[in-house]
Amino acid sequence: MTRSGPARRAVLAGLGAATLAAALPGAASARTRARIVILGGGFGGATAARFIKTFLPEASVTLIEANSAYIACPFSNLVVGGERDIAEQTFGYDQTAAAGITVVHDTAIAVDAARHTVTGQSGAVWSYDRLIMSPGIDFIWDVIEGYGEEAATVFPHAWKAGQQTLLLRRQLEAMQDGGTVVMSVPPAPFRCPPGPYERASLIAQYLKTHKPRSKLLILDAQDQFSKQPLFEEAWAELYPGIVERRGAQDFGRVISVDPAARSLATEFETVTADVANVIPPQKAGSIAHNAGVADATGWCPVDPVTFASLLQPDIHVIGDAIIAAPMPKSAFAANLQAKLCALQVSRLLAGLPPQPVPLTNTCYSFTSSNTAISITGVYSAGESGFRSIEGSGGLSPMNADSYVRENEAMQAKTWFDTITRQAFG
Repeated sequence: MTRSGPARRAVLAGLGAATLAAALPGAASARTRARIVILGGGFGGATAARFIKTFLPEASVTLIEANSAYIACPFSNLVVGGERDIAEQTFGYDQTAAAGITVVHDTAIAVDAARHTVTGQSGAVWSYDRLIMSPGIDFIWDVIEGYGEEAATVFPHAWKAGQQTLLLRRQLEAMQDGGTVVMSVPPAPFRCPPGPYERASLIAQYLKTHKPRSKLLILDAQDQFSKQPLFEEAWAELYPGIVERRGAQDFGRVISVDPAARSLATEFETVTADVANVIPPQKAGSIAHNAGVADATGWCPVDPVTFASLLQPDIHVIGDAIIAAPMPKSAFAANLQAKLCALQVSRLLAGLPPQPVPLTNTCYSFTSSNTAISITGVYSAGESGFRSIEGSGGLSPMNADSYVRENEAMQAKTWFDTITRQAFG
C-alpha cells in the first residue's frame, strides 16, 4: 500500500459537513429555500439528504424510500458466513427525520422532468426544484436461462441485503458436511466488484470450521477481478483445498440454471450444487429507467463534477446506478458522491458555480472474520469524465503479517461505523 493511501482515505471517508461547508458561503446557504426531493434511502440518498439539509437549512428536503429500515450490504457477507447478526446491518430513519428532513415511505414510480414532479405508488405527487436520485441496482433476470425472481428463492442471489442474505445463510447451515456450494459471478459492471470474492472467503471459513469435507466452486464470467492476487493468497493460506475458481477462459460463465435439479450449466459442463448462490447481471434501479436518466447501457451518465444527469435537466444521480468507471460501485463511493453532490447542488441553488473536487474510493474485503484487505483509488472529475490519478491510492501488501490484515479489519469496522453514522445518524 502506498504510504499516503491510508491517511488520504481516512480523511476522505470522514469528510464531514463542516469541511465541505467551507466551499459554500454562509449568506448564500441561509437564503436558499429550494424544494429538494431525494429518491432512495441507502448510503447515497440518506447521506445526501442530511448534507443538503446541513448546507441549506431553510430548504425543504424530502427523502422518499420504500422501506422503513435500511439493511446494509457492506458487512452482510459476515452475516452469510455466520459471523454477524443482521440486526447489526439494519438502520432506521428516526434520526433523519429529527434532522428536519421529511421522510416518506413510498415507492417512486414516475418522474416528470418537464414538470419537476415525482409520483409515488401511493398516488402522492412531490414537486421539486432539484431532484437527487440514488436508485441503486436492479437485476437483469433474462440473461441466465432459468434464473428469475422465483428461482432466486431456491438459488439466492443475496446481492440486496435482507431476507436473501438470511436464506443463503440458512441453506449453508442446513447443508450436509461434504456438500458442494456453487457461486455464480456475473460479468462487470456490478455492485461491489470484490464482493463475490469476499463472500467466497467467508463461506470458505464457515465450511472449514463447520463442514470441513465440503467444497466451494466459483463459476466466474470474468477472468480477472479486484484484489485477485490478495484473495488467492488468502484462499491458499487459510482455506487450502476448499475453494476452486473457474474464470471465463475456463468456461466458468453460467448460462443456465435448473433449480429443480439443483444444477448450473456453463458452455462446457453442468454441475450440481447442494447450495447455489447465483448473482445475476445488473443495471440501474427501475426508477432511473422510468425517469429517463439511464441510457442503452442500463446505467446513468452524469456530469462528473455535479452528478447532474446528462439526459434530464435538474436531476442528479449518485451511487451504484451511475457510469463513473474507473470509480467502482461501492458504498464508500455512494457516500462520498452524496456529500459532493449535496455541495454542488447547494452551490448551484445559491447561484454559485460548481467546484470540482477529487474523489476517492476504498473497498475493504474480509478474508476471514478478523482479517481484511483493501484497495484505494483517487480520481479526478472534469470535462474528460472520471479519471484515476496516477500514483495515488494503493493496495494491501502481499505476504503481510497477520497483524496487518487484522488492522485492516479494524479499519473496515471504523469506516462502516463512520458512513452509517453519516447516513442514518
